[in-house]
Formats: sequence, C-alpha cells, structure tokens
Amino acid sequence: MKKLCASILFLFLWVSLAGAQLMPEEAWEIEALNENSGLEHDLATGRSVATNGVVVKYGSAILTATKATIDERAGDVFAEGSVRIQKDDQTWIGERVRYNFKTSQMESGPFKTGKFPAFAAGTGLKSQTANKAFPISNTNSTYYIATNTFVTTDDFQRPFEKIRAKRLKIVPGKYFEAYQAVLYAGELPIFYFPYYRRNLSEHGNNFVFVPGYRSAFGPYLLTTYNWFINPNVDGSVHADLRQKRGIGGGPDLNLHLGRWGEGAFKYYYTYDEDPGINGPTPVIPASRQRFYFSYDGEVRTNLDIKSQVAYQSDVFVIHDFFEGEFRKNIQPNTFFEVNQGWQNWSLDALAQPRVNGFFETVERLPDVRLNGFRQQIADTPLYYESESTIGYYRRLFSDTNIFSANFSAARADTFHQITLPETLFGWLNFTPRVGGRFTYYSEATGPGATTTEHYRKVFNTGAELTTKASQVWPGYQNHFFEMDGLRHIIEPSLNYVYVPSPSTPPSQLPQFDYELTNSFALLPIDFPDFNSIDSIDSQNVIRYGLRNRLQTKRNGHVEDMANWGVYLDWNLTPRSGQSTFSDIYSDLSLKPKSWLTLRSTTRYSIGQGVFELAQHNITLQPNDRWSWGVGHFYLRTSPQFGIGHNLFSSMFYYRFNENWGARLSHYFEARTGTMQEQYYTLYRDLRSWTAALTFRVRDNGLGRDDYTFAVSFSLKAAPRFRLNQDTVNASSLVGY
Repeated sequence: MKKLCASILFLFLWVSLAGAQLMPEEAWEIEALNENSGLEHDLATGRSVATNGVVVKYGSAILTATKATIDERAGDVFAEGSVRIQKDDQTWIGERVRYNFKTSQMESGPFKTGKFPAFAAGTGLKSQTANKAFPISNTNSTYYIATNTFVTTDDFQRPFEKIRAKRLKIVPGKYFEAYQAVLYAGELPIFYFPYYRRNLSEHGNNFVFVPGYRSAFGPYLLTTYNWFINPNVDGSVHADLRQKRGIGGGPDLNLHLGRWGEGAFKYYYTYDEDPGINGPTPVIPASRQRFYFSYDGEVRTNLDIKSQVAYQSDVFVIHDFFEGEFRKNIQPNTFFEVNQGWQNWSLDALAQPRVNGFFETVERLPDVRLNGFRQQIADTPLYYESESTIGYYRRLFSDTNIFSANFSAARADTFHQITLPETLFGWLNFTPRVGGRFTYYSEATGPGATTTEHYRKVFNTGAELTTKASQVWPGYQNHFFEMDGLRHIIEPSLNYVYVPSPSTPPSQLPQFDYELTNSFALLPIDFPDFNSIDSIDSQNVIRYGLRNRLQTKRNGHVEDMANWGVYLDWNLTPRSGQSTFSDIYSDLSLKPKSWLTLRSTTRYSIGQGVFELAQHNITLQPNDRWSWGVGHFYLRTSPQFGIGHNLFSSMFYYRFNENWGARLSHYFEARTGTMQEQYYTLYRDLRSWTAALTFRVRDNGLGRDDYTFAVSFSLKAAPRFRLNQDTVNASSLVGY
C-alpha cells in the first residue's frame, strides 16, 4: 500500500513538473507589413531579419518599423525607419530604437512618446531598471532617462505650451521629473523650474492663474498651484494679489484615506488694506483669516465620525474673498459627532461649540441621542420606536448685540411611541399610533435666563391613512410628447395628530430647539419627525396630501412627465396665532418633452387670498448648441418673512461653433427695479486649453455697483471645473 501511494505521489509530481516545463511563453508574432516586405528566420539562433515593413507582437506590446532584427530568445529588437512601439496605452516613436519586449528596456535617438494627458519628445532616450534606491512599484520596474526634451499636454505638432528640460525621467503611467526646466508659451519663456514633477495619473500638478479687475479689489491676480502626491494626498497653495486689498494666500490639504474616510484642511490669511469696504460697522480688522478643517469617515462597520472646525476672523471674510463658499453656507458650524448604528438602534454623540462670536449659535456640550428605529414587538402586530436625548445647551446671541441675552440649561428628553400598521381591504394602509414624552429642564442660567426647573409631560396620538392606485395604458403613443405608453399613479394621504396641552407650556421653557416660523417648506406635524422639542404645544390637526404622477417610456427608461404634490393642514383646534387652514403648498414638475422641464413651487394663503411664495423655472435644452433657463422667485413682504422678493432670472448659453461659446445671466429684482447681477461670459477652445472671459456687474446695495472683469483658463488634461460647475457656481469664473 505504501509503495502504491509513493508511486501515485511520484507520478503526480512528474506530471506537474512536466506541465510546468511545457507551459508556453508569450507567443511571438512577426508579420510582413505589405507584399514587398522580406522576412528571414534562422531556426538555430532564433533570429529574424525583416525589411520593407514589419509588425512584431509580443504580449501586450506591438512594434512597427521599416526594418528590424529580432532576437526571440533574448527578447531584443533593433528597429529602424518610422519605428512605433505601442504597449498598453503608452506610445513611443523614433527612427532608430533598440527595444527588449521581455524587460521593456529601450534605447533610442530622437524620439516622441505620449500617454494622455502628457506628451514628450527629445534627442535621446535610455531605459533604467529600478532598484531599492529607486523603487517605483511592484509591477513597474523600468523607467526612462531622456535628454534635451520638452513635455506638453498639447497633442499637436507645434504645441503652444510646453516645458523644455535638460534631463527628463519618465515612469510610464506614473509621473515624470524634469530638471533645469523652463515653461514656454509659444516661444516665449515664462517660468524656470530647477526641478519639476508631474503625476501622469488622472490628476496632475498644475497652475491656475485668474487675472482680472474688480471695483472692490482693483486689478488682481489669483494664483493656485494644485499638487497631487498620490491617490491619498493632494492639495493646493494659493497666492493672491489684489491691488486695493493687498496680498493673501494659504494652503489647502485633502486626505483620501479609503475606508478611514476623507479629511480636509484649509487656511487663508490676508492683510486687508481696505477692510471697511462693507460699511463702518461692524469694525473689521486688517488681519483677516479663515481656518477650516473637516473629517468624515467610517472607522468601522456602522461607526461614523464627522467633525468640522470653521473659524473666521470676522463676519465678512468669507463674503469678501470666498464668494462661492459664502453662497453655499453663510454660517458654517463647528462640531464633532460620533454615531454608532445597530440593526434597530442608533447612538449619537454631538459636541457643538461656538468659535465665531459674531454668529448666533446653540452650543451643545454635549448632546447625546439614542434612537430606536421602528421595530416589531415580539410576534405581536405592534411596533415600537423611541428617541431620547440628554445634554447641556447654551444659546449664545451675536456678541455684537449691545445687551447680552445668553442663557443655558441642561435638558433630558425621552420619547416613546407604539404604532399598529394595518392594511384594510387589501389597498388602504392604516397606521394608528400613541406615544408619550417626558422632559426635564434644569434652571436656566446666564444674563438672559428667565426659566426655572421644570418636568414636562406630553401625550400624543393620531393615525395615518395612505393608499396608491394606478392605471396603465401600454399601447398609448404620442410622438409630439415623446410618449410610449402611459401610466397614472395617484397617492392620497391623510395624517391626524392630536397633542393635548403639555404640562408646561413652551413660554416657560428655555428655547434651544425651537420651531422655525419663517420656513419656506411645510414642517412635520407628527413625532419624532417634529423635532422642535422646546416648542411642543397642543395640536389637533389633519394634514391632507395628494400626489399625482404621469409616467411614460423615453429612450428605454421610465420617466415622470408630471409629478404634482399638494398639501394642506386643517387645524381643528387652532392655537393663538393659528388659522383654521394653513397655506396650501404645491410642488409641481413637468417634462412634456425630453428637452423641456418646468418646475413650480407655491405657497398660497387661503385666509388672505394671496401667494406667500411662488418659484417657477423653465429649462429648454433642445440640442447641444443652445440652452435657456428662465426663473421667477416671489416672496411676499410680511412680518413672517420680512422684506420680500420679486426676482426674475435668465441664463442663456449658445455655442457658435467648435471653438466659441457664450453665456449670459441676468437677475432682475422687480420690487425695486434693480438689475441685481449680470454675467457675460465668452468661452474659447484653445485646443488643449479652454478660456473664459467674464464680465460681471452687481448692485451690492452700498450705493455703487461692483464691476468685475476676469480671464480664467482651464487645462483640458487637468480641468479646473467639473461639468456645469461654472453654471452652478458662476463666481468661480472670476476666481472666487
């Protein structure tokens, strides 16, 4: 038996070794390029000589040349005459090239090479092998040294912009390093680099220059150097000159940590020579700066950490120098948050201090929240959900107020609710609920404190009715409206909420989480979605909702032709200041053609018979040559919203040809008869660059118009803007 096992083992090893020896190498393919080509092969030496055109293939590499000598055993090829080597997506071109297909070693006289986004040419090229002193990667051990070269992103016989270098090190697909390099625009030298390195990956190091003129700045030049070390680390360095305001600058750093999340750091400082341009108050210091840090990551499954620090030296520093950021968020918060999630529970801890004294803030030091998601109770038809918080809160008003009204208190709140979802008659969803809330408030402290210790109890109940019905006409066709079939979906809903008067009214409680009375949207009415904990008062209300959708097929996809939702609250027992019926809220989206979109959001007051708010937009984009968007935003002047708006907007884009395009934007405030903002941008395609010449006029409400004129460039190989970013954030066209 032992002999039999040994024999089987020996046979297995012999077959394995024989199979390994018989495994073929990469196959050589040597083909004549045309019928006049000649090809001689020596079987004894494995050498081939080809003339009058030859194609050599080995692995992923392909070589074409007029004539070539091929050593299949060593892998060497010596080629002459219009030599072209293609390996993966890297191309090499020369007249006399020695190339090893097995090791990628290369030696050449005058050469050209290219892999988007960079292209190079020089008088000589020689390959080197990486070692411990110069590691490249686990898969790429060959790099190339070129002499008297130029590098460009302009794939053209006579490139406009290029970097000339005495010596160039090329690591294909990775990066290149240039020594004693000069940046040229045409034949004009612009800048000297003793050493310059650029990544050849998706992101490459690049400069961005935005010259311009603005009334508030005078002539200015905004300079940014974007750098990329590797896929995990990149950033920018800003160096800006504004004739009226002085010099400013600072670094940005971005960390891409994979499963550990994303981090960002930004710092900017300027000594402002005219800080009072926004008016005499508040007093703005000449030393102006901003610091920003953020981190967002999932450190382990269902454990998330989010943090942000947003410091500003004064209230206008973002407004003056980072307009794009200001329009997104006029008051960024500083916070640190940790969230741990489970299947049915979530624990969240939040710390939110105030770092900018000129902003009103509710400090949460800390705020701990435990959420119980809706979950079934054992095998019963009942479901349970809860939300509990505990924390210490400080409501801090702006320190520019003459009288300080700050106050602080501790609060512990717990809410629990049971629901019984049922489906009646097979089509009607009915969900009754009952819940209760208990809240403890400590005695408030601070100069604005007026409340004492309280224990508040709240009871709530109610029910929700929803259903959905649909009708399909699969054979319906309408070529004008591009309809292939039609489906109508209707979704009516009714939500009843009853909350008797709490044991302690809101007027006797410190207001940290309070109800927004000037919200444009319809606020939630049921718990726990209604999260204005300190403003909870009696409710006896029914919310009606109705949504209609019309769908059809376009280009093989289901698309909403119409989507219309209407909502209304009926206050059965109105509180002081409430009317029997709320405003009617409408949200409508129409797409009668694939290139035509209409959107409408309105808020209509039944009691006064007027629109409180109306926002309408029409977008036409029939082809890639032109598009036009027209909008209107109306907000009625009222104690709730303050001074209203009657704003008309228009954005028109037209592409004249492959090289030229233009965009015109206007914002007209009909209430005051003021053209608030005008943008005029002319785009030019410069082969490997795109340029935008922008003129902007803005009425800033200070008695004089603000004029801006700027030129921005974007390298196609490293685009400055994402698609349509200059439309969403038009201020980026002028550099801020």
